[in-house]
Amino acid sequence: MRTGRGALSGFAKPAIIHNPSLYRPVPTARTLRLNELLHRELSGLLHREHQVEAVAITVTSVDVSPDLKCCNVYVAVTGDDGLAEDRLRWLRREAAALRATLSRRIVLKHLPKLTFIPDTATPRGNRILAVLDEIAAKGKSATAPP
Repeated sequence: MRTGRGALSGFAKPAIIHNPSLYRPVPTARTLRLNELLHRELSGLLHREHQVEAVAITVTSVDVSPDLKCCNVYVAVTGDDGLAEDRLRWLRREAAALRATLSRRIVLKHLPKLTFIPDTATPRGNRILAVLDEIAAKGKSATAPP
């Protein structure tokens, strides 16, 4: 057993529990800057060059992997579910062309592969707000004097 600097004197080393599903690396300053840059450029590209197809599409966030090879692009589509599925299929079909256009505008050795994912945060938030409003309305009716 080591007895020099850094050794635990008389204490056993704590057991390290490794759970890969809980591990998510902290984004570096570079990945945060790249997230913002890709978000801004992709949003502008969609609304500048694909106005007809992308009129109902909003890029909500971009998440680049730590190795800068993959990129999840979260999009929200205004409209019904059929339109949302159609626009998502269009984005996935055009991903290679969008990546090629972005690579001409952003100087990187390798531009990350774009994966489009529907953003469900807004509908989920609206549903939660509706439930909270319903609870508040029931609470008012229950406490109101007759």
